[in-house]
Amino acid sequence: MKVLTDTRTTFARELGPELRQPAGLLFTMLLPFLFLALFAPLLSDTVTSRGGTGSPWQWFVPGMLVLLALSATAGAGASLLNEMSSGAFERMLVTPLNRTAMLVGRALKEVVILLAQALLILALLLPTDFRLRPLGALAGLALLTVFGVGIGALSFTLALHSRRQPTLFYGVQQMIFFPLLLLSGVLLPITQASAPTWLFVLSRINPATYVVEAERALFEGRFAEASVVYGVLAAAAVAAVGVVAGIRGMRRASV
Repeated sequence: MKVLTDTRTTFARELGPELRQPAGLLFTMLLPFLFLALFAPLLSDTVTSRGGTGSPWQWFVPGMLVLLALSATAGAGASLLNEMSSGAFERMLVTPLNRTAMLVGRALKEVVILLAQALLILALLLPTDFRLRPLGALAGLALLTVFGVGIGALSFTLALHSRRQPTLFYGVQQMIFFPLLLLSGVLLPITQASAPTWLFVLSRINPATYVVEAERALFEGRFAEASVVYGVLAAAAVAAVGVVAGIRGMRRASV
């Protein structure tokens, strides 16, 4: 019960400032919106050639949700770094709050914000020819939640290890974020026929690739495809590694 109470306390503490400054939440959505507005209309021929519905939104939107998960949660550790530099994190460490709850509460805050942003994007696309399948969308958002938890927890872990050298956090974050994004097939399909062998191989060892493919299948209502299974396994693996590493780092953190 103490873990649940401390998780709720941490969650409320982290969510409060975000609600008081909603402009920051909208700014996080700027990158996916730019891609949706400026890039998706160019993909009609690509989608049609791959046997899609002919609507660029149907193929592009699920990938943009994964991009949102990456861009929103990968930077979650920056807030922890700010607390470290101000001394707020040290004051939390000496409180009776459970260390695991401190991580879980932060991760839950990131998930709530991510889901709110994803729902807003889907709502704004309803007037277009994007076809929303409710069950597929719910499954896709659930998968996005698991993936976002893992990326957010890994971001917190990186921040904890960058405590003495904050610039290390931003350097490693960017070095990991952009390859994950570009090799996942979010912007353009990466297939064995269209991509060089080395690029295709790199894309297949990228867990975000399988999450993107699973999201596209789920939003089309194709629940029984192998890509869904692979995407669930990839998201679960990222979440497991992130949560375990984050809890271990939080428990080892000292004042």
